[in-house]
Amino acid sequence: MQIQKQQKTNNRLKKSQTLLVGSFLVFIGIISLSWEYLVRMRNELFSEMNISMMDVNYPKIISEANNSVTSQLIDTPVVPNVTEETPINYQIDYSKYTGVLEIPKIGLKRGFYNVGSKYNDIKYNVTVVEGSTMPDVVNGNLILMAHSGDAYISYFAYLYRLNVGDDIYITYNGTKYHYQIVNIYNVEKNGAVHIIRNYERTSLTMITCTKDNDHSQTVYISELVG
Repeated sequence: MQIQKQQKTNNRLKKSQTLLVGSFLVFIGIISLSWEYLVRMRNELFSEMNISMMDVNYPKIISEANNSVTSQLIDTPVVPNVTEETPINYQIDYSKYTGVLEIPKIGLKRGFYNVGSKYNDIKYNVTVVEGSTMPDVVNGNLILMAHSGDAYISYFAYLYRLNVGDDIYITYNGTKYHYQIVNIYNVEKNGAVHIIRNYERTSLTMITCTKDNDHSQTVYISELVG
């Protein structure tokens, strides 16, 4: 009788141990499945925090001045060899975009949409400013904006490395257009940007927040080569 009681006790202990181990394995499984989701949510949260801390107020009004940029050039320091990592371009289907911006010096290649697209928004992409013209319009001006900073949508984070004379490319309607930077200048962040360009040249304008300056935006003026 004593042996039977002992066996029953042992059986109950084994069942309890089995149940405990099973519960532990289920818990580990749930944690494993949730980990990737939790990490992604954490990254998105910190990215949104970075965007908020940048306090970006992009201009609602863009004005242009028909001035020759040759008299407006500013001294631009030579950027030394940079050791920090530049963005990595993964395999992306660029056919869905209206056009593609490429800046080899900073490793940037990013598509952009038409002005009327819901994805033509600074929260998602490099943004085409309303009133812009595409590169095939002679003496027109394509105006692009994007965030700087360290958020995941900061596509213009490395524009500060650029100098007058650097190359920029826009691919549009199967044609690749070659631009060179002719002017870089800062403007006060007050809701409007004064664009100084030569109306007799086909231009590309890029606008983003000035590095390490919460009260300024930097404007990069490029002209079509050839």
